[in-house]
Amino acid sequence: MSIYPLRPPVVTIMGHVDHGKTTLLDSLRKTSVAAGEAGGITQHIGAFSVTLPSKKTITFLDTPGHAAFTAMRARGAHVTDIVVLVVAADDGVKPQTVEAIQHAKDANVPLIVAINKIDKHDANLDIVRQGLLTHEVFLEEDGGETQSIQVSALKGKGLDDLEEAIVTLAEMLDIRAEVDIGCEGYVIESQVERGRGNVATVLVKRGTLKVGSIIVAGRSWCKVRNMVDENGKTMKQVLPGTPIKVIGWKELPNAGDEVLEAGNEDLAKKVTENRTLKHTREQQVKDLEIINEKRRQRKEEIHEERSQMRDMKRAVWMYYQGLLPEYPSRPPPVAKPADEDEKQVKRLCAVVKGDVSGTVEAVVNALDEVGNNEIRVDVIDFGVGDVTESDIQMAAAAEGGIIIGFNVKAGKRIQSEASKLKVDILTFNIIYKLLEEVKSRLTSMLPPIIETHVTGEATILQVFQITVKGKQQKPIAGCRVTNGTILRNQRVRIMRGNQMIWEGALESLKQVKKDMTEVKKGMECGMGFDCSFEFQEGDLIQSIVTKEISRSL
Repeated sequence: MSIYPLRPPVVTIMGHVDHGKTTLLDSLRKTSVAAGEAGGITQHIGAFSVTLPSKKTITFLDTPGHAAFTAMRARGAHVTDIVVLVVAADDGVKPQTVEAIQHAKDANVPLIVAINKIDKHDANLDIVRQGLLTHEVFLEEDGGETQSIQVSALKGKGLDDLEEAIVTLAEMLDIRAEVDIGCEGYVIESQVERGRGNVATVLVKRGTLKVGSIIVAGRSWCKVRNMVDENGKTMKQVLPGTPIKVIGWKELPNAGDEVLEAGNEDLAKKVTENRTLKHTREQQVKDLEIINEKRRQRKEEIHEERSQMRDMKRAVWMYYQGLLPEYPSRPPPVAKPADEDEKQVKRLCAVVKGDVSGTVEAVVNALDEVGNNEIRVDVIDFGVGDVTESDIQMAAAAEGGIIIGFNVKAGKRIQSEASKLKVDILTFNIIYKLLEEVKSRLTSMLPPIIETHVTGEATILQVFQITVKGKQQKPIAGCRVTNGTILRNQRVRIMRGNQMIWEGALESLKQVKKDMTEVKKGMECGMGFDCSFEFQEGDLIQSIVTKEISRSL
């Protein structure tokens, strides 16, 4: 490899949400990305090259820090040469920091720790170091090999030291790449852009990518029609270590797909057809396994039912032969597997649309984790691009279906169509607001908890018979209130021992011949009930209030 030129190192910025990753990159390239991001939160992978004052070039990948974007961070770690782990000095090591450390270890990529926000009054470097030590990140000042640089992204402090650390580590790694072979790389992001069609951001790792080249990624291929860098400049060819927007894809590739150059269109078509066929077959095999498992379970149920029936017939025969003292009881029904109870699980059906494939993937994965064993989100379809009429038809076909749009728009005609079909279109540009709204909708679908409170108790001392219309006899319970208050307009239940034998409304509540609205503790009264069962002396009557308590996920 020593005969080939050095290529720019690919550096991925990782860390917990709101620890200052994008602001750090803004300072490095003297622009302002964070201000334009929704809520100041990065929600896709940004890829761009920065030329330092030393004329050295570094390619940066900015990954999201929110918990929903785990898969994106994993991809960022696996296409990179160096990971810069940003840790806020006032916040320390957090869940996504730990996750980023694990991604770097899994990909066997060296770390540089950038301790950010050192200018804040509550900055505590010791807590940061202890947190890193806990997760086996040994800094140079503690006798380890990992460089740590103290920076303030907002004020531009320590950036020269960070750049120098990256360049030094890159020189030690001696990162080189062939330039005279077919292009190899990875899809970082893909999206549909107005006027451009299917667009994918490709990071070239080896070889040279040129306009007119035929490349394949996953189950899609592309004849490169145009290439644009992060500044909007059109490029004719791209060398290794450079991110570039590639225009001309037949289908939208998935983020994370490996990019390989094909010699001609026929080869590219053949490869993508074979990959599509393989994917279809794998899906069919999975479906077949599910069907076979259901069949196996049904066979076991039938076998169990027949076995129980044989045992039942044998027991009946023994009863008639005088071998059993009593007629056998019917066996209980065969218990069904847990997954057959899934029909009882309530579902919120959703169609997910997003601006880029990585974001759509992250939103779908986040929605899969929302809910519990009573209710969950069922993503019936997802894709990249603005909301379309077919999305509305898909959501309308599912009862109560909604459309969740992330960084996409729905025109007036689409919104009008959705209101006709009573489909809600929810659009967001901040991931946690999306999840909050979905949780709120799921919560409203959960059945409430019914709490019953006893407000009064009375004991039946005697049962009287009175004559009502039509000369019919009706029983009246002569009672004494032993606790609380019995109210005329509340529901009552009659308890015999520890068993409830009836619940309903009071038909009458009287003291002698006077109608009462309430009877308090120590007083006697007569109660009439709208029921046909026979209550008796000693039964306990309870006046009850039921409350519905809303639940939350």
